[in-house]
Amino acid sequence: MSDGFTQMIDTSRTFLGALALNNDRDWFEAHKKAFKSEVEAPLKLLTDLFAEDISLATGKSHTGKVGRIYRDVRFSKDKSPYNTHVHAYWMQANSARPGWLLHIDAGGAKIMTGLHALDADGLMQYRKAVDRDGDALKEAIGVAADKGARLVHFAETTLKRVPRPFDKDHPYGDLLRRKQIVMEVVIDLANPDIGFVAVFHERVADLLPFWTWCDNAFG
Repeated sequence: MSDGFTQMIDTSRTFLGALALNNDRDWFEAHKKAFKSEVEAPLKLLTDLFAEDISLATGKSHTGKVGRIYRDVRFSKDKSPYNTHVHAYWMQANSARPGWLLHIDAGGAKIMTGLHALDADGLMQYRKAVDRDGDALKEAIGVAADKGARLVHFAETTLKRVPRPFDKDHPYGDLLRRKQIVMEVVIDLANPDIGFVAVFHERVADLLPFWTWCDNAFG
């Protein structure tokens, strides 16, 4: 059965599609009231509700937050003032541990999870976990892939060579070369009999083995 959040996704996609074609302050100010009431407010409500759901699913406390619609253009050649997507994310107290992200744009919605903000110590912990338990990571990736998820490729943060002190011919060299490891899965709302909340829970369950491996990498 469809739910109120399903309508929020549809409304958000329509709004963000229009914003992509009119990414300027005059247009946004003229439509800001609609953004606040029809997109941002229900997204904040969803974020608060799902913080508890994700905490229960993972067994770890998560706090939710909604990302800003405003772009930081200080160091960007693209001076478009607004993001053409909205997102909510749920993090643990230790931000190095894996969190969850809901991304919505004109094309649809997807959930992402994994390790994306690793400092030097966290990156070494990840690599040591790959070295000792790469089989389990490959299996978790495969389980999620069978449910339609995919491993996100970050070309700018992938090393060309396996880092030291690991063997250059390491069986999981492709995973060791990564500085981030994230999987994503599309939230398919094509079936009108299944609402967004139900599909969200299903997709979280699909990614849970991968999330668990990432979380266990930190002990």
